[in-house]
Amino acid sequence: MPDEPKNYGGFYTHEDIKEIIKYAEERFVKVMPEIDVPGHSLAAIASYPELSCTEGANKYNVRTGEPIMDWSHGAPPIAMLDNTLCPANEKVYDFLDKVMTEVASLFPFEYIHVGGDEAPHNYWDKNDQIKALMKREGLKTIPQVQAYFEKRLEKIINAKGKKMMAWDEVLEGGVNESTAVMSWRGMKYGIDASKEGHVVVMTPNDYVYIDLMQGDLATDPPVYATVRLSQTYKFNPVPKEANAKFVLGGQGNLWTEQIYNIRQAEYMTWPRGFAVAESVWSPEGKKNWNRFIEKTEVQFKRMDNAQTKYSPAMYDPIVRVTKKDDKYFVNLSTEIGGLDIYTSFDNSTPDNFYPKYKEPQLIPKDADLIRIITYRGNQPVGRLMTISVPDLKKRAR
Repeated sequence: MPDEPKNYGGFYTHEDIKEIIKYAEERFVKVMPEIDVPGHSLAAIASYPELSCTEGANKYNVRTGEPIMDWSHGAPPIAMLDNTLCPANEKVYDFLDKVMTEVASLFPFEYIHVGGDEAPHNYWDKNDQIKALMKREGLKTIPQVQAYFEKRLEKIINAKGKKMMAWDEVLEGGVNESTAVMSWRGMKYGIDASKEGHVVVMTPNDYVYIDLMQGDLATDPPVYATVRLSQTYKFNPVPKEANAKFVLGGQGNLWTEQIYNIRQAEYMTWPRGFAVAESVWSPEGKKNWNRFIEKTEVQFKRMDNAQTKYSPAMYDPIVRVTKKDDKYFVNLSTEIGGLDIYTSFDNSTPDNFYPKYKEPQLIPKDADLIRIITYRGNQPVGRLMTISVPDLKKRAR
């Protein structure tokens, strides 16, 4: 919250950056920097309020966790305070020139990523500076205002000997064909961009956002959506509708605003990281889900020895609830083959001597909770899941 004590620091020195790049290069990895503008810029505006179009920006503070965006109406979000750089302010382009000069000198990679995602429009809609810019430049829509900003930014980046990459929102107002695009809002925008001649990196949230839940709410910290291992494994970075000539590759994303520590980061990455890797390195026709699971289980043994944390969610059942009249039924299925499911509604802990799950189970009227576990033969492999009856009923469809 705003009144919490502020931590000192939160930046990389030049030596830090050089160390990261060297560490990556020794492992055959190249690092691409991202400076996310014009949205996601509250830290810059809190330090340099003159970069904002909005009166009162000099009172802004760096966000410390309080909500600043309203997503209830979909995208783009409605900003509660203006976190965007002002496209109509020449000081912004002077500032970005200095930033990109420094970034380009530090990072040898050919691309600089400039974000462009989730930039709210509600402050721009009513701003006189933006209205004057639109009249002067013949811009009809707010996405075209952002496109004006992106095109000027690309000239700055090109002048540093670099190429520009951005998230797929930048396509909405029209950007130069030379802008490379990361498609995160599904595959559609990447497919469209490839057909228009943009270099594309596919990173769709419904396949490779590995910050999302991979198991049940009873086992995973709650997040707004789920991407199970089997869904990640279906990822094809070069769908048949795309112009394959322009698809540079794919990327998995682990955003960390809801990741608590490095152990949780490991848990969220593995085994979905294996699925991302096989999807981007293997031809679609050679992928095999059952073989992938066999290989993943071998890797689990190695990770146990290395004390690396991973998610066992692939062993846990998928829980769905249906309602018919005033009766609720629990429907269970498994993500991988060869597993048996056992349940109890009597508060006891089920094992493989309990009746085996075979069909949707009616929730008894006097039940408080369900307990569920999976076995492979005589060995438990899934986690014991406990879900209250009220929580079950909330899932009913």
